Amino acid sequence: MPFGLLAYLDSIKARDPAPHSRWEVLLYPGVWALGFHRVAHWLYQGDLYFLARLVNHIGRMLTAIDIHPGATIGRNFFIDHGFVVIGETATIGDDVTIYQQVTLGGTNPTNGEGGKRHPTISDGAIIGSGAQVLGPITVGERARIGANSVVTRDVPPGATMVGIPARSTLVDAGESSEARFLPYGTPCSEVYDPATQKLELLQCEIEQMRKRIAELVEERDAVRGRASKGRGADKADKKAGRA
Repeated sequence: MPFGLLAYLDSIKARDPAPHSRWEVLLYPGVWALGFHRVAHWLYQGDLYFLARLVNHIGRMLTAIDIHPGATIGRNFFIDHGFVVIGETATIGDDVTIYQQVTLGGTNPTNGEGGKRHPTISDGAIIGSGAQVLGPITVGERARIGANSVVTRDVPPGATMVGIPARSTLVDAGESSEARFLPYGTPCSEVYDPATQKLELLQCEIEQMRKRIAELVEERDAVRGRASKGRGADKADKKAGRA
């Protein structure tokens, strides 16, 4: 096997404990889908759009993975299991992992960069099963998108996002991700169980509400202060007039 292919297969084995050999990885639908896409993308760049679509269609029938020929994909891209949809203007960096039933979908291009309808996934990101990443947004490096999340806004590097709409769990993936791979992009330890994540999100909302209430109280006091000063000035004017 060529060295580049061996390195690619080894990168998948490092993220998936299931295969016992590189030969097993070669049977993965995600590997075949990426192979078809490389050919389709080459044809697409040569303006051979019909042939590119034909290769894409064959790959989709064989793998149940639909990657538009126009999508740009970096090194060591791994789709685990399949049933993934990736749109035309999607851009995927190096060492990205996507699990089953993920959609990198498009929205109205007027909401973002001209002609860009689909997301940009930065290096090392993990997108959990069932997640929907929509629009011309950017998912930062080493970010984690939890299972079934819906992401419609930019994700900072190293963030772990869960929920609908997706919000940060306050778990920074930047430090822990370098030491270990985070399957499905979702923290599953006792420390970061879903109940704890929900409590953290509620705590954030409460803190934001408290801050907003404090700001409103300050604004109210300021208005009352100005009003009382105005009334005092009016009284002084009236006394001066009577004098």
